[in-house]
Amino acid sequence: MSKHDMTRRDFIRRALRAGLATYALSGVDGLLGEQAAAAASGPTIAVASRKGPAELVRAAVGAMGGIGKFVKRGARVLIKPNVAWARKPEQAATTNPEVVAEIVRLCKQAGAREVKVTDHPVDGPEALLLRMTGIGPAAKGAGARVNLASSPALYERVNLRGAKVLKSVEALRDLRRADVFINVPIAKVHSATGVTLGCKNLMGTVLDRGAWHRSNLDQCIADYAAEFRPDLVILDATRVLLSNGPKGPGRTEAKGIVVAGIDPLAVDAYGATLLGRQAQQVGHLTRAKDMGVGEIDLGRIRIRNV
Repeated sequence: MSKHDMTRRDFIRRALRAGLATYALSGVDGLLGEQAAAAASGPTIAVASRKGPAELVRAAVGAMGGIGKFVKRGARVLIKPNVAWARKPEQAATTNPEVVAEIVRLCKQAGAREVKVTDHPVDGPEALLLRMTGIGPAAKGAGARVNLASSPALYERVNLRGAKVLKSVEALRDLRRADVFINVPIAKVHSATGVTLGCKNLMGTVLDRGAWHRSNLDQCIADYAAEFRPDLVILDATRVLLSNGPKGPGRTEAKGIVVAGIDPLAVDAYGATLLGRQAQQVGHLTRAKDMGVGEIDLGRIRIRNV
């Protein structure tokens, strides 16, 4: 790339920021447009819209290079959706089962030796959760092993390097054993943290999430996100929960969007806008940014709309 090209790109970036500074970020317009994406210099995310759930997954993952970029033949894959609550899919408290099933299918098509779908639920019993959310039959039908992780035997003590508050934690053992870890949160509001997206969804891989609530919750989330970074984040925003989160029932809205990316903060930063917030307003995202986990400035994120 020539010096002239770099200068021109910098000029475009500065011009975009100057123009966009005159009005607030709203929804997925303005800063999230194609011009801003073209001018960005940071991580890339893919935003798929105007399709059915399975098609959205395929489009978003395809725009990130395809599932084969992440899942190699013979790989052991761990998929972590939100299966925490006894809610139906249309209530938008848990990940859309069609989204989960399509990710499983893609992994199997890529030659994965094993695909596990798991979460540490809050409600119970487990059989009811899997049936009510639809994730159990959908994931199993696509070829996954589904095993909700309530047993302490499934966890191991991990020391978190560089953590500010959460120095050690009982983390799901499969996080270390899997060759590929795919985080599949649903976008929704949260009474304690404002939003729950990818970073917050990681709490379903720890044994005692209550301890985080009794401590500095935002910093605990950031500390954990700095240690356990998914290979791929696929955010379900097919329908989002906009009130009474994280469990609802509350007001929902069909967004018809799936977001995929490697940088967990970039995906969450975009997801926050779908809930009427900016990443800079979310405590655990700003703390994770300060710890070097990823990028939350949408002006620095390349957005591929597909």
